[in-house]
Amino acid sequence: MTGTATAVSDFYCHQALAGTVEIEKVVETDRVLAFHHTNPSYPVHIVVIPKEHVPSLTDLGNAEEGMLLEVFAVVREVAAGVEKEYGASSVTTNLGLYQESKHLHWHVVFRGESETEIRGMYGNHD
Repeated sequence: MTGTATAVSDFYCHQALAGTVEIEKVVETDRVLAFHHTNPSYPVHIVVIPKEHVPSLTDLGNAEEGMLLEVFAVVREVAAGVEKEYGASSVTTNLGLYQESKHLHWHVVFRGESETEIRGMYGNHD
């Protein structure tokens, strides 16, 4: 890493929340937005974000920790819906160099495997 400053990438503030890109909302509250990813990597790929700028899970910026409870409530709601409909869901966030957009966001996905494929990879859960 060099000492040269780079622009902070924040797709969520600069495009999704600003309305410069069309999004398909899944859940919206006063402080949280869940929507279908605009460039999905999976058959079901939903992103959950706080509406205020929060840099990451480990750097809340000016946000108070209580905001996380609201974000997690929506993550849980969306994940439960995906799990109910498809039988499985995965929930992830990224940090540091893994975090392409520097705005706290959670991915709720169903990767598209069959039940047989899932059980082959993860077992029978007994």
